[in-house]
Amino acid sequence: MKTVEVVASVIHQHGRILATQRGYGEHKGMWEFPGGKMEMGETEEEAIVREIREELNVEIRVERKVCTVKYDYPNFHLTMHCHWCSIVQGELMLNEHQSARWLEKSEWESVEWLPADIEVVKDLQKYQC
Repeated sequence: MKTVEVVASVIHQHGRILATQRGYGEHKGMWEFPGGKMEMGETEEEAIVREIREELNVEIRVERKVCTVKYDYPNFHLTMHCHWCSIVQGELMLNEHQSARWLEKSEWESVEWLPADIEVVKDLQKYQC
């Protein structure tokens, strides 16, 4: 089975986290934490900063690692490194997603998360965010 390694950012602001809705592919319309594939030689942190700049047009600060999720989709095995991040500069612009929402903790389960991202939400619920 093919293995894909990605990074994801849990961007927080004023007690809320950012969820983005996929605008493409097999999982179009589902919600995720933004991020993407790591390039050769990149650290997790470098990859997240680059991906968020490309996807959302903002600069972020990576604050701490949240978790690493390993999930088997039907066609590939995903390893997703998730980090707690904050926006330091710029205004959100959706370059790849069809929508974005800032969610209060009570709203985290109000969107249809991708399966691997559900695992991140479960892990986050253990923390006071």
